[in-house]
Amino acid sequence: MKLNKNFILHVAEGETLLVPTGDAEFSGIIRGNATLGAVLELLREEITEEKLIASMKVKFDAPLETIEADVERALAVLRKVGALDE
Repeated sequence: MKLNKNFILHVAEGETLLVPTGDAEFSGIIRGNATLGAVLELLREEITEEKLIASMKVKFDAPLETIEADVERALAVLRKVGALDE
């Protein structure tokens, strides 16, 4: 999976924004924290969900169950707005 080219990632002052271009079907802004920002950074390149979780585990000092739940929640939102190419 990979971030859809019709979405632009912007990170400023600890806040993550995912903004659709005019070609995206979704209109609005996805706002998130550092966790979402890390997921989106990893999704700039093709990656599997398993590798995404493993990379997040290296980056964040949290229980695996928490990381898996956070990644699943982020991917669900991204799928809902059409921001993922799978």
